[in-house]
Amino acid sequence: MANDNSVTVIGNCTRDPELRFTNSGKAVASFGVAYSTRRRTQDGTWEDGDTSFFDVSCWDQLAENVCESIQKGNRIVVTGRLQQRSWENAEGEKRSKVEIVADDVSPSLRWATVQITRNEKRDGFDGGSRAAAPAGGSGGGGGSYNDDEEPF
Repeated sequence: MANDNSVTVIGNCTRDPELRFTNSGKAVASFGVAYSTRRRTQDGTWEDGDTSFFDVSCWDQLAENVCESIQKGNRIVVTGRLQQRSWENAEGEKRSKVEIVADDVSPSLRWATVQITRNEKRDGFDGGSRAAAPAGGSGGGGGSYNDDEEPF
């Protein structure tokens, strides 16, 4: 099934990821990412442009990995889909927001290096394959892999 609603944002993590658990025990993490435009002026100096801020959520093993690996200020790459949520606040006013539901989050290696530590397999976690994802999302990476074919 093709996902026609995909987005990739490369920017800085604006707040440390916060890990929570649903009533059914699913892990969910939320954090922010910001992207600023820059352009070179005619005299050769750099000029900062607009900054866009995005709220990001991720689920399951991805949520736990993000909370252990990413912190405020890190340059990251977020790939996922846009999702709009609507609710009523305490005063009865309707509110809505668009956020990124992440399928993958990684550090940007443009100006940094990282050390990768592979997690042990957990029961019920198949390395990222996605069955029909519920509205809350699933943090998979889009395909399972064979143990004989390491992803890295």
